[in-house]
Amino acid sequence: MVEGAAARFGRLDVLFNNAGFDLPMRSIADFDADEYDHIMAVLVRGVALSMKHAAPIMIRQRSGSIINTGSVAAHRAGYASLTYSLAKAAVLHLSRMVAVELGEYGVRVNSLSPGGIITGIFGKEAGLQPDVADRQAGVLTEMFSKLQPIPRAGMPEDIARGALFLASDASSFINGSDLLIDGGLIAGTRFSETSAGNKKIYEVLGAKAHHTG
Repeated sequence: MVEGAAARFGRLDVLFNNAGFDLPMRSIADFDADEYDHIMAVLVRGVALSMKHAAPIMIRQRSGSIINTGSVAAHRAGYASLTYSLAKAAVLHLSRMVAVELGEYGVRVNSLSPGGIITGIFGKEAGLQPDVADRQAGVLTEMFSKLQPIPRAGMPEDIARGALFLASDASSFINGSDLLIDGGLIAGTRFSETSAGNKKIYEVLGAKAHHTG
């Protein structure tokens, strides 16, 4: 893949490691070593090997941008399966490790972490056939619009725009960073939800709410 791109275009400007999958969440008591090995091979080993082969070309050029897909699950627990979350956390640190090495050659390495994005990955992890999962992804739009402070579902285009930014010279001084594209999902709970929760607490305590929520 890397050699073919370099041969066709005479150089290699961008590498975007975006392949991935997940499996249903399960308890640590049901941990499956074979599943772990498979997910880590795709999500971590694949990223490392892609960078291994791209690095020499970009080092010779003294330029290039590598982008690796992380996840909000790498930052906070409870958003995906245990192994997927572990793998994505590894991707984030792997990105930082390679960033501090290749940065000296003018090569940037960053990651981006999607939140709730409308794609077929959720249907596929539930066992749907890939084409069916992709077609039915849109049924999650209303549900996902309520996940984060921004009141709409995340779309693939949101990730594409983030990747284009990290690939472009507009981000030429950004290296070793993770770009969260999650509508504020992991920034905190929605203000309206917290306010409503506080109101219930005040009611239980028999107190009046001294706030403007």
